[in-house]
Amino acid sequence: MTRARSAALLCALAVLTACGGPTSDTALTRRLTLWTHGGTPAEQAALRTQVAGFEKAHAGTTVAITVIQEGDYGDTVQQAVAAGELPDVLDVDGPLIASYAYQGALAPLDHLIGDEVRNRMLPSLVAQGTWRGQLWAVGAFDSGLALYGDRRQLARAGVRVPSGPDDAWTAQEMAQGLSALAAHDADGKVLDLKLGYGTGEWLTYGFAPLISSAGAALIHPESGKATGILDSPAAVRALTTLGSWVPRTDPDKDGKAFTSRRVALSWVGHWTYGDYAAALGRDLVVLPLPDLGEGSKSGQGSWAWSVGADTSHGKDAATLVSWLTDDAAATSMTGANGAVPGTKTSLAASALVGPGKPLHLYADQLARTCGGGPLTATCVTVPRPVTPAYPAITAAFSAAVASVLQGGDPQLALAKAARAIDADLVANDGYTRGPRSP
Repeated sequence: MTRARSAALLCALAVLTACGGPTSDTALTRRLTLWTHGGTPAEQAALRTQVAGFEKAHAGTTVAITVIQEGDYGDTVQQAVAAGELPDVLDVDGPLIASYAYQGALAPLDHLIGDEVRNRMLPSLVAQGTWRGQLWAVGAFDSGLALYGDRRQLARAGVRVPSGPDDAWTAQEMAQGLSALAAHDADGKVLDLKLGYGTGEWLTYGFAPLISSAGAALIHPESGKATGILDSPAAVRALTTLGSWVPRTDPDKDGKAFTSRRVALSWVGHWTYGDYAAALGRDLVVLPLPDLGEGSKSGQGSWAWSVGADTSHGKDAATLVSWLTDDAAATSMTGANGAVPGTKTSLAASALVGPGKPLHLYADQLARTCGGGPLTATCVTVPRPVTPAYPAITAAFSAAVASVLQGGDPQLALAKAARAIDADLVANDGYTRGPRSP
């Protein structure tokens, strides 16, 4: 792609600012470029406010924001990597951080930001942004999974309400609970697995924790290979358990399975809380995911800010990244998107996620991240594999989950996924080096 075509593409995608001619610093003004995925209108408004505050606090620096629709974001970044035209600052979806770092798209942050930035972040975000011993991205918020329950229906069916991750239902209790709930339900479909989200990343983010809870993994933590790991008996048992829930699962074609109270349980993340609380009020209860033998496990990870490798303003770009992820920014952005605040201070003060608040389960889970250490029965949130191979891993695993949800054989589906992941590893020489490795 020529520079002219690349510039034309970016102008077409810009939403918040107009494109002009080539940018350059003057004696009075330094212009930083920032790319962000579409997000919601509330998120965009919060970002605009944060950037305006940054410009006011840093006289002589302006920030040009380009908003790119999420569906086009990955391709646009890849085109910019090839053309050497990355912005000064860009946001990156958490599980793709290692892939972009491997390609040489990101600048390592350790020498650009102070220790206070790392120290204020949740441990889960430090784990997400670290690859090969270096920090590549800083987040203002994190995420989490849970089972939302209808307290009234659970009580009617005599189903126990767990108090936290250490008290989660076993696989047997989950099955018994679904049966008990179904006995009071007209069609027997009492569980929402967000099948309406379709295939893709939801199937990995949403259900990889089951693999971990059974004591398995998507890949070997050192070799990166999947054969013998992803298709292990424990992993097969996990997806067999998932498949056993399908007859009790509402297809949720209208997206209202839980809010209309057609089902008693919804397997989803923090982002649905507002709608669910409005629909159920005090009947809404937030439960940990079931324990398949090695402890309840949950997902983690979300969008984070990075410095583009092509920047000639590394320190200024890192200062902007720090600004966009400090306590105030974490509070304002999570107020807009309902995510878990990414700094310890903002989380503690949160009206939703702080101690004793309705969504404190998410904070409890993230405080016990499995990232940066071995998988144990006591850690809870599991990062999606921090590896450049992640795009191939999620494509293969999500296809396996989709197959099982449609009645496919778990052993065959996982064996096929493992072969695909290992083939990608071989094709890329084990991801031991990249075209622009730092």
